[in-house]
Amino acid sequence: MTEQHKKSSLAALTLAAVGIVYGDIGTSPLYTLKTIFDPEHGLALSEGNLLGIISLIFWGLTIIVSLKYVTLVLRADNRGEGGIMALMALALNSVTKAAPRWHYPLMLLGVFGATMFYGDSVITPAISVLGAIEGLEVAAPGLEQYIVPLTIIVLITLYAMQRHGTAGIGRFFGPVMVVWFIALAVMGVINIVEAPRILAALNPWHALHFMYENRGIAFVALGAVVLSLTGAEALYADMGHFGKQPIRAAWFMIVFPALALNYLGQGALLLQHPDAISNPFFQQLGAWSVFPLVVLSTLAAVIASQATISGTFSMTKQAIALGLLPRMRILHTSASEIGQIYIPAVNWLQMIVVLLAVVGFGSSDKLAGAYGIAVTATMLATTFLTFFVIRYRWHLPLALCLAATGFFIAIDIALFSASTLKLFHGGWFPLLLGVVLFTVMLTWKRGRELVFENLQKHAIPLEEFLSSLFVAPPTRVYGTAIFMRGESDGVPHALLHNLSHNKVLHERVVFLTVHIIEEPYVAEAEQVKVTDLGHQCYQLNIYYGFKDEPDIPRVLALCECLGLPFEMMETSFFIARQTVISAPGSGMATWREHLFVAMSRNARGAADYYQIPPNRVIELGTQVEI
Repeated sequence: MTEQHKKSSLAALTLAAVGIVYGDIGTSPLYTLKTIFDPEHGLALSEGNLLGIISLIFWGLTIIVSLKYVTLVLRADNRGEGGIMALMALALNSVTKAAPRWHYPLMLLGVFGATMFYGDSVITPAISVLGAIEGLEVAAPGLEQYIVPLTIIVLITLYAMQRHGTAGIGRFFGPVMVVWFIALAVMGVINIVEAPRILAALNPWHALHFMYENRGIAFVALGAVVLSLTGAEALYADMGHFGKQPIRAAWFMIVFPALALNYLGQGALLLQHPDAISNPFFQQLGAWSVFPLVVLSTLAAVIASQATISGTFSMTKQAIALGLLPRMRILHTSASEIGQIYIPAVNWLQMIVVLLAVVGFGSSDKLAGAYGIAVTATMLATTFLTFFVIRYRWHLPLALCLAATGFFIAIDIALFSASTLKLFHGGWFPLLLGVVLFTVMLTWKRGRELVFENLQKHAIPLEEFLSSLFVAPPTRVYGTAIFMRGESDGVPHALLHNLSHNKVLHERVVFLTVHIIEEPYVAEAEQVKVTDLGHQCYQLNIYYGFKDEPDIPRVLALCECLGLPFEMMETSFFIARQTVISAPGSGMATWREHLFVAMSRNARGAADYYQIPPNRVIELGTQVEI
């Protein structure tokens, strides 16, 4: 690739990153300052307090986003992939041999961080769209009653469009968000020129002085300052789509300058007109600008919500592959982009919860308390997991690892602690969602382990079975039979049922085992391994990463170069459909067993999940007690 092509490619990816990665944090100026100086917090709008708050926001963006995420965490990539799930897999791989005692706690921490991300993904669409449409009450107070209904209409439309994918409208995300950030910067500069003394907030002394002088109230305000940092996790989660360089370029060249200027501009406005605190964002340019800003901010909020929804689909797909959620129906919305997926069950469940949040809370101010806990909890989990990566994978000195992550952990703990003060003012909402999802994920994982243990108890070693079978072999019939087999299972139940009922064996028998490893992708050359078991029987091992797209027919086509060609119309897939039954005295509480049984019965079938042609599948039932 020529230097010119590299530059044009970087520019295109940077533009796309502005649209998708930074929508969430880019819409935070809509509600942050309004929430911080909410009378409920008891923080007076004085010049000293205002300089302290703007300084806290500026240095929060610098330390948390620029230093922690853009500089440090983006380095902790899992073969180019980011996000809490990829980081958890990387951390688990890092400690498997060096410090195995940390394996289970890190898995719990990663699952907790993922559930908090789900909480964030519910609140982002609600607070972003609400915050944008609330500009109507600035233009005409009589329109206040229409804010919630209009928000509901926008959100229902957004979720209804998900099944069509973002390939068509996605190309407009970048340009729209660039216009948005330009508008933020221009509004900021105009107000800074009116009151240049706000630039004193760039001095971190004002932030420290504010925290020292106000103590208790400042700690409460810190929980609202977190709102300016929302979306920091998204830039790490989207690393696999854009790469580190475009994300860094977008942040330092466009997003960070625009956000900093706008927060300084809002501060300058409040120095001149303290009465604008009712909604400083929409009063930056005067009454004439309110309606255009409502339209532009609504578009930005929809884009921010879209990025979060897409992130939820991606996170769910990874959780399914890692065995934390049951298989679900996953649809591809683009023929060229493998990452563009749509999960109907997740889409509609998320929409219902988002609408409940909009109706239940009713305003961005009230939702703000819920937002902080979800964001800071995920940040804290990310920092802890990063420590284990840089210590056990990068093998950096312990003192350096403690210094690098300890500084950020201290800040994260302070922000999380401040956010918990809002526990009874909305903070319970993401925690409740997190607890429910945490329970579901761990129940599914533990239930699968119990099923595996039960199957292991009754497993017949495959090699010994085949040896005895071919002492007096059954009748062989034309064609190939593929029997799905667990990673450590013995003889597949489907084979035993077939021999018992049909008394025949196909002329070629393949035992197929799918392995999901804790890496995002597996190279095509490493996806297939074939072992000859004799008598035209073969063990076929297929390896997928947790972001790979399971496609058994495509992988079977790779077997031809290994001397095992397949003709699909002459191949039958035998799959044992497990019916799980709850039995007393097992490894889980009764209610958890019933929950697992319900999820198991509604899980997507293996044949459908692995894209096996349905007319080539023969399912045989088997019961498993847990």
